[in-house]
Amino acid sequence: MDKFTTLTGIAAPMPLVNIDTDMIIPKQFLKTIKRSGLGKNLFDEMRYTQDGKEIPDFVLNQPAYRDAQILVAGDNFGCGSSREHAPWALLDFGIRCVISTSFADIFFNNCFKNGILPIVLPQDAVDVLMEDARKGANARMTVDLEAQTVTSSDGHSFSFEVDAFRKHCLLNGLDDIGLTLEKAAAIDAFETGAAQARPWV
Repeated sequence: MDKFTTLTGIAAPMPLVNIDTDMIIPKQFLKTIKRSGLGKNLFDEMRYTQDGKEIPDFVLNQPAYRDAQILVAGDNFGCGSSREHAPWALLDFGIRCVISTSFADIFFNNCFKNGILPIVLPQDAVDVLMEDARKGANARMTVDLEAQTVTSSDGHSFSFEVDAFRKHCLLNGLDDIGLTLEKAAAIDAFETGAAQARPWV
């Protein structure tokens, strides 16, 4: 998992509330167990017509937001089913941070496990950042995980809370496998001792 330290990038405004995981990545794309390749189908039913043509009005189809790395979203983002494909699709598209007033719990947890930082801020702060995101590609936000701040393109800064353990994992690029590998020496020592104590096993 890539480390998340400081991110400065384009923020796309998506003020819809209750964006569920089926909107993020529709069910027909859940057959794969690969984490890559889902970005092209992110928000598929909002991005494309039934015959596969881009819908120009959708924010991520607009030239200013094709390279967005931050999403400023409406309340209750990621509700619905627990599919981990939702953060996979966001990450594969290039989104590393989602800012909202609230998230569904399972989606929120899945973001941290996949290198995405979900930030919860009060409505007035999200409103300021949403307006800043509407400025387009020339307005870049900065997310500083170490300092726990989000700064708009014109210098408005907002502090956010994050669990210390999850912060540690993101800063160091540690998913569940990475956390286990940190204990590799202790695991090897245990296995060696166990083999000596019970050679018949």
